[in-house]
Amino acid sequence: MASGKELQPAAVQELLDQIVARTVAGMGAHAGALFLLEPGGEVLVLDTSVGMPTGFVSLLRRLQVAGVADSPLAEAILQRHPVWVDSGEEFARRYPQLALTFPFVGAVAAAPLVAGSRVWGVMLVLFSQKSPAPDARAQGRFTTAARCIAVLLRDAAEAGHSLQPGLAARLLPPAPAHPSAPAHSQAAADFIAALPEGACRLDVRGRITFVDHTAADLLGESIPHLLGARVWEAVPWLSPAPYRLRYQAALASQLPTSYTVNQPRTGRELLFQLYPDRTGVSLRISAATDATHSPDELGVGAGAAPGPAGLDAHYHMMRLSGGLAAVASVDEVVDLVAGHLLVTLHAQAFALLVAEAGRVRVVGHHGFSPELVDLVDHAPLASDLPLPGLTTGAPSWGLTQGVPSFFVDRDELRTVYPESAAIDDGLGAWAWLPLMASGQYFGVCVVGYRQPRSFTLQERATLTAISALISQSLDRARQYDAKHQLAEGLQAGLLPRTLPAMHGLDVAARYLPASHGMEVGGDFYDLIRLSDTEAAAVIGDVQGHGVSAAGLMGEVRTAVHAYAVAGATSGEVLARTNHLFNDLDPGLLASCLYAHVDPVRHIAQLATAGHCPPLLRRPDLHTDILAAPPGPLLGVDPTAEYPTADIPLPPGTLLVLYTDGLIETPGTDHDTALTGLAAVLSEATGPLDDIADTLVAHAQPSGDRSDDTALLLLKAC
Repeated sequence: MASGKELQPAAVQELLDQIVARTVAGMGAHAGALFLLEPGGEVLVLDTSVGMPTGFVSLLRRLQVAGVADSPLAEAILQRHPVWVDSGEEFARRYPQLALTFPFVGAVAAAPLVAGSRVWGVMLVLFSQKSPAPDARAQGRFTTAARCIAVLLRDAAEAGHSLQPGLAARLLPPAPAHPSAPAHSQAAADFIAALPEGACRLDVRGRITFVDHTAADLLGESIPHLLGARVWEAVPWLSPAPYRLRYQAALASQLPTSYTVNQPRTGRELLFQLYPDRTGVSLRISAATDATHSPDELGVGAGAAPGPAGLDAHYHMMRLSGGLAAVASVDEVVDLVAGHLLVTLHAQAFALLVAEAGRVRVVGHHGFSPELVDLVDHAPLASDLPLPGLTTGAPSWGLTQGVPSFFVDRDELRTVYPESAAIDDGLGAWAWLPLMASGQYFGVCVVGYRQPRSFTLQERATLTAISALISQSLDRARQYDAKHQLAEGLQAGLLPRTLPAMHGLDVAARYLPASHGMEVGGDFYDLIRLSDTEAAAVIGDVQGHGVSAAGLMGEVRTAVHAYAVAGATSGEVLARTNHLFNDLDPGLLASCLYAHVDPVRHIAQLATAGHCPPLLRRPDLHTDILAAPPGPLLGVDPTAEYPTADIPLPPGTLLVLYTDGLIETPGTDHDTALTGLAAVLSEATGPLDDIADTLVAHAQPSGDRSDDTALLLLKAC
């Protein structure tokens, strides 16, 4: 073990810096970082970084281990073994959320710092998208470095000199890609000065280390003002976040990029072209013309259509990610993807295809012809349609293993799928992206482009990350839709399919589930034929939502129906139902109103178990709020009795029964809402169905319902 003097914190930090810098350079990586765990093991603190853009450093300064569970850092710590990610595409597949925040990463390596029984932190190394993945020799160098760091930290702690993460991470300068060159010669300076373009050099922190007179003039600032300053601080109109992130994205990806900006002082549009290396970014500034490169065209293969601006795509993907986390149904997923995906990717078509019951189902699409959609939708999985990853009659092109397929033109598609020659979708390039849930691939997302194109590494990684996000959201949405359909089916099964036709009685009913959530409710209504001239109208509300409430509602409705047809009076029906309700001991309560209606004798007998008071509109259109003799809620007292009251029902009289969802309005008290509903009923005209719609529209003008609503109207003829 080293001596205590040798393991002083300053000496330990110096050794750590040397190991990290040499490991990054020796592996051919362009950036790396060392994270230390705070006592307790819940927070990772960035201690040292090399070659990392300052914007990324600020994002990585302090990380909750639980908050980065879907990341190579947490995976390395929790599983205590190195993590190797061979490419940006693999990174996007394995860590889709993280790939949206860092969409320019290529290969990644992370190794835990393990010494004895303790994990001290983790070491991270990043490779640019144009760099090869680390080979066996580089991997060995990396794991050895991680072990050395862990032992160093352990020995320092045992010597009483534990290294605590500092308040600010140390940013180490990367080793230059080439040996240091001598100072500029006069010939080189004259050559640069004669060019119509401006030249500028930025270090890894964005500070200007060189700028010529042309660049300074185009920027509208003096050379002394620019030198040593960060470009976005020295030039105010380059301070917006998108321009700073352009620089950081170029440095992180090690890929050239470009963009145009309007110079506010002169009104000229300037073209900024960024050429990164390990030590910074070389910047060319010129006046933008029609002949100049379009933004982000740099680095795209010859003959390819220009790809979307990487940073703009990043922002759209962040919005798409947030939106996908909030949507519930499949239709909402499709609308959101159509609204963001096509614009972001400069694509013209997309489709979501899933495998269901041995067939292909198109759950959403945009930009494809109806004829083509009809051809694919419900096609057998064993067909010879060129559907990578879905049909079994054609090669899967790797999608069954979760590998995306990219077809740069129609010739390449025909080479793999000769059958596609018979299908003309008007497109020239395609990306087939796998959809996976719970480790199983259940479909594909197809993105189509009008013109042939080559897919850059960044585009492929972005598309792969998008497919992972869509997979998660679509899987949740399909489960939601399935549960919602089940809930609707259960609800419909518990309510009467039709209302019996009664002589001397006109009836109408409405049931409206709550706007939010998908659980079945406990509201119910029924009209029971007791004889050729008599009927029982019942309405109720079981407390709560869900299967328990719905099941109890079905039992209450069945009990009321049985006691009613057995000849019990209104009060007896509720008393017997209440007794049964208490025997069931459901832990819930229910309200109920029962009316024995005799339209021939023009009379109704009412009994209520804590339910909303019914409305009675007389033939002269005057509406009363009936105060029926009160009875307790079902489930309160098993011995309760329910008094009754007789009300006249001359021809033209309208009796309205409802649940409290019809009068529950935010910001309005119960009595005011009920009085307003009565006033609307007094003025409503037309057929009974129109009156029912009028009452619902008045109570819920926006269609937004916080509770289920049942409504039953009975009019004496």
